[in-house]
Amino acid sequence: MIVEKWRKKPVVVEAMQWTGKNFEELKVWSSEVGLVDGVLCVSTLEGEMVASVGDYIIKGVAGEFYPCKEGIFHKTYELAGGVADKRGDVAHD
Repeated sequence: MIVEKWRKKPVVVEAMQWTGKNFEELKVWSSEVGLVDGVLCVSTLEGEMVASVGDYIIKGVAGEFYPCKEGIFHKTYELAGGVADKRGDVAHD
């Protein structure tokens, strides 16, 4: 068996951090989030996932949503510039 090394392609994604207080903003942005007994649930391609306060909710390249732990998010992503509005249109600085 040969193990190969791969590098992630540079792609731009949209993301919002779950603060525990911004559910309404997340819900406007994504219909894939829900609040159950104060717990943020995200419908992903792999099924329901729970997001903890501080996690980022990411909209992937195929329009899918998924949670990501804050530490992993910051190791994997950097700010690309511009801010997406609620529709996903990007306004550049």
